[in-house]
Amino acid sequence: MDFDRALFRDELFHAELDARPWASYTHAYGSAEDVPGCLRALAGDDDAAAEEAQSELYGSILHQGSVYEASAKAVPFLARIAAAGIRTADVLLLIGGIAEGGTDPDPAGGGAVRESDEAACRRAVVAQLPLLLASAEHEDRAVRQAAAWAAGWTGTAGAALAVPALRDRAAIETDPLVRAELLTSLVELDPEGSASAAAEAVGPDSPPELRIAAVMACVDIGLPWTRDHHAAVLDLLPLDRLAADRYDHSRNEPLHDICLTLLDRDTEADREAVFALLDAALRSADPEARTEAVWVVTTACELSRSAPARLAPALISAAAEDGPDDETGALSALGRLGPSGAPAADLLAARAAGDGDTADRALEALVAVDPVRAASLLARDLERRPRALQAASGGLADSLPVVPYDPELLAAVRRRLATMEPGGTTPFRLTALLASWGPDASDAVPELLAALPAHPRVLPKALVAVCPPGRRAEVADALRARTGTGPAGERIEAARALHELTGDHGPLLPLLAERLAGSAGGGGGSSEEVRETAEAAAAVGPAAVSLVPALLAALNSPGAERNNPQMDDDVALAVALHRITGDAAEAVPVLAGVLGDRDGLWRRWSAPRRPRGASARRPDRSSPN
Repeated sequence: MDFDRALFRDELFHAELDARPWASYTHAYGSAEDVPGCLRALAGDDDAAAEEAQSELYGSILHQGSVYEASAKAVPFLARIAAAGIRTADVLLLIGGIAEGGTDPDPAGGGAVRESDEAACRRAVVAQLPLLLASAEHEDRAVRQAAAWAAGWTGTAGAALAVPALRDRAAIETDPLVRAELLTSLVELDPEGSASAAAEAVGPDSPPELRIAAVMACVDIGLPWTRDHHAAVLDLLPLDRLAADRYDHSRNEPLHDICLTLLDRDTEADREAVFALLDAALRSADPEARTEAVWVVTTACELSRSAPARLAPALISAAAEDGPDDETGALSALGRLGPSGAPAADLLAARAAGDGDTADRALEALVAVDPVRAASLLARDLERRPRALQAASGGLADSLPVVPYDPELLAAVRRRLATMEPGGTTPFRLTALLASWGPDASDAVPELLAALPAHPRVLPKALVAVCPPGRRAEVADALRARTGTGPAGERIEAARALHELTGDHGPLLPLLAERLAGSAGGGGGSSEEVRETAEAAAAVGPAAVSLVPALLAALNSPGAERNNPQMDDDVALAVALHRITGDAAEAVPVLAGVLGDRDGLWRRWSAPRRPRGASARRPDRSSPN
């Protein structure tokens, strides 16, 4: 396994590299013809070129964790570079990443069926296990750590060879980080056989890096949560620092990962273990420990219905401990408690009365905890409370506004309408609030009419929602005037609002026909425009019968491959056809084609999905969005 670096200056390495038909292999960007040049640069003496080559390889043969045909083909050359002592730790990490992206090969063999790229990659790395295991004995700690991590991803195909060697190394290894990496890899390769080692390493005699790795390993294996685990976590807080130099970057927030894994078990005992752990962490004297706990609480409250009530006292205590600067984010997180945060209303109101971003965050949380009380505070300083306004108007997920009608807040919204600049989210936020209040907000009609020319796509809906009977003619005239000026999208919005207000579809139908003409056969117009047009036609109903030919023409071609938005387009068009004609003959085949999609793409696209908590990362609290 020992190569002289001069090997990469002679013709042998380059000849073997050139002998491969790299142009016929593929990676993330197509042809892999650039891979040999990257491998040469990686093995070369120019450090800057080697860094760039390494980055290029991560982008092409290990693109965001995905592997390709060229990935497996590159592994033997990467192994020779590492064995020659050239950037060994870095190259081992790349090899390990390729193994992580792979899958165990079929032990029965693929026969005439081509082996998948993932299986080929895992097989290629397993073939280099002697190198990885030899590197686990290297004098350089970084090399030993990288080798231990990479070996852990060789799967069942590599376990027979890797597990005994890694155990032997773990018995004599002294570096805490390498010991942590060895234990994690052993648990990955042989969870049952490594359970006792993980449990033993939880104790206070283990170095902190190994100890927290052992707690995570016990949780991953599925061992029952114990007092020893609880004590270890609390002793080691804050935990992020202990994983900062580990190579498993997808799990570099131990408290978050431990708690989410326990919650995923979905047992009363494990939920209570999480709540007890977070309660204690939130009451820690260390602000960094409280910061970690606050971040986990925000996720726990999303995943568990019992979390808000159980964690409210400790989170309120942490917010009070922070003082006026919301040092740990606990003040902001109180909004995650919903009604369970009612005891925090006085604290939030007091902080919301201050200045700056902290006051805005406090008011944002108060909106969720006590929206009635929040309304009057938002009215006092609407322009300088963007987060609170966002929360009041439904947040980022397009939910319904939560702040009830309030005369003071309506007055503030009217003043803001008069000073709004084009662009930004403020018009959408104010429109959502006004529309939710309906006729109670009718006093805002003059400001809405005055702002309509500057915000013609946003304000028509609000005008219709708040318009009282006595001003219907005035509003209708303003909307009718907007149907004849500006871009098509703006005219359609005005025409849709006019139809909703008065039932007059005269201006709307020609505009919809014009847009549909550009969407025939799925060939023009964005998917959003197609769906908006179909929905507007459906709202008109039978009176839109003249649009039927254009709606049919806008359907994607039968049998053609459709992406997810195009399938959504076809659903909206089919619904419009049915509502206009009352005949299911056209709609049902379209809906059946979407629902019967053999790959299930549309169902996965359309179903409500929440990102896995385990993959979430702590948000940047400096941004209002």
